[in-house]
Amino acid sequence: MNKLLKATLVASSVALSSMTVAQDVIGYITKSATNSGWQMINQGAKDKASEMGVKLVTVGPSFQGDLSSQLEVFENLVNQKVNAIALAPVDSAGIAPAVNDAMKAGIPIVAVDTGVSGAEVTSFVATDNLAVAKVQGAVAATLVDNGDTVIYVTGNQAQSTGQERRDGFMAAFKAARPDSKILIAPTKWNSDEAQSGVEALLNANRDVKMVVNAWDGGTMGAMAALKNLGYRKGQVKLVGFDGAGDAIEAMDDGWVHADTAQMLYQMGYQGVEAAVNAARGKKVNPRIDTGFFLVTPTTSKVYKAMVGM
Repeated sequence: MNKLLKATLVASSVALSSMTVAQDVIGYITKSATNSGWQMINQGAKDKASEMGVKLVTVGPSFQGDLSSQLEVFENLVNQKVNAIALAPVDSAGIAPAVNDAMKAGIPIVAVDTGVSGAEVTSFVATDNLAVAKVQGAVAATLVDNGDTVIYVTGNQAQSTGQERRDGFMAAFKAARPDSKILIAPTKWNSDEAQSGVEALLNANRDVKMVVNAWDGGTMGAMAALKNLGYRKGQVKLVGFDGAGDAIEAMDDGWVHADTAQMLYQMGYQGVEAAVNAARGKKVNPRIDTGFFLVTPTTSKVYKAMVGM
């Protein structure tokens, strides 16, 4: 076990042991503490826990996408008998056996952002990724001509989020631009992978007109690739997904042309709310759609005011 994970486990154990019996303890397993979008989700979770007077024990994998360490922190929370767990799975199927065990033990599980495949959860709190990705594909199609070459930067295909965003984009974009060529830059939600993948594809295909991204870490990686190769703002269109602060700043600067923004803060906020309500025996909706907002250069100011940017 690495030092970071060990420290996280020890800290969560200490926090749990210090709680009074009367205070609910909610485990919150995040995917990332450094990604711009996840910082917004995590802040929503923290704020809601404070409002509801519960102790939020926040843990996560040693590095983004690490299933083994996410399983370890999950099992630690179960063993500590927390009142509920809000979970953002790094692997939708890989986490399922642990989720099944926790649910059988009477611990409510709320999936946040990404669903669990092969296990029933108390509630799933997230954007409708398939529907929003179809909006992204339709909007992206308006930015290029039929027959233009585009790059699509994927998310992790082991997660339902990554699968649904890709499927939704492909369905809508191909319907509107059937003769366009779509080049794939695969990633596991890693912006460095996005940058290197986009650079390689741009070097091999100088006719690319647009880069569409499954998340805004990819958007920023794609922008870095364009800058490194000497492209000017607007020379290749950029389309994002998330509404993360850095991507919206890049839009205001002229680099990003559209972004299907999740209500990131609300995912964490409503996810913890559902977990607390379930822990307290209240009825919780099994599917909570946190919505989205289409951000363009003309709607950017409205979006920023709405989310407090």
